[in-house]
Amino acid sequence: MKQFMWKYMFVVGFMAFMLLPVSAQQKTDSAAQRETDTLVADNEVVAADSDSVLSSQLTDVADDSMAADEEDAGVYQTLKTKFIEGNAGFMSLVALALVLGLAFCIERIIYLTLSQVDTQKLMADIDRLVEAGDIEGAKTLCRNTRGPVASVCYQGLLRMGEPMEDVERSIASYGSVMVANMEKGCSWITLFIAMAPSLGFLGTVIGMVMAFDQIQSAGDISPTIVAAGMKVALITTIFGIIVALILQLFYNYILTKIERLTVEMEDAAITLMDTIVKHRATHEHK
Repeated sequence: MKQFMWKYMFVVGFMAFMLLPVSAQQKTDSAAQRETDTLVADNEVVAADSDSVLSSQLTDVADDSMAADEEDAGVYQTLKTKFIEGNAGFMSLVALALVLGLAFCIERIIYLTLSQVDTQKLMADIDRLVEAGDIEGAKTLCRNTRGPVASVCYQGLLRMGEPMEDVERSIASYGSVMVANMEKGCSWITLFIAMAPSLGFLGTVIGMVMAFDQIQSAGDISPTIVAAGMKVALITTIFGIIVALILQLFYNYILTKIERLTVEMEDAAITLMDTIVKHRATHEHK
């Protein structure tokens, strides 16, 4: 009996010894699986939070874009409404003055911009050609160069053989012609600058007359009637002054470019006179 009990205990111990590592391994695997599941869950939570933040940011950007579009549309709609409220007839005249004035301004700006050249380089080339005795080459250079500076120099070179008084008089006369050509169209700009606020004031007076006519027809001084007439009067005045200010800015810019070109012509004329005097002195010594 004792021998049987020892065998039974040996078998049970051996089985327990064999099952113990398996159980430990299962526990280890179970713990690792739980950690993996926890990490996966945490990553899913982080990803969900990131998606939520990104979605919120995209929503904010879309809202800002929609707000900006609505604001732009609101400004345009406001200007359109005020234009209609300010008596379409007089407001159309003010708008026409703005369009025509800007057309003249843009034309002058383009013309004056194309008239600008590198004056120092041009005069250096003319001086080099004249010193070399190539008068025809200097004339060709002036003909092929755009702008009033080259034109004035060409007029001076045409009278190289005449007395200096005649050369100076020719340069001065042609310079005056060039200045007048640069100022062409500026009188129309000044006209529209003066016309725009005048049309606005005319709309103001007519708006006041309309307000008094409505008061007379109603037989009562109602704030609504008075406010409607005053509103039309003030809107036309505001738009007229705005148009005049815009055109005045362009006009002053044009005058600045004209003054710059005039100074360049005067400097070029003086340099050309010195070149001619030096050329004559060189040939007289020879």
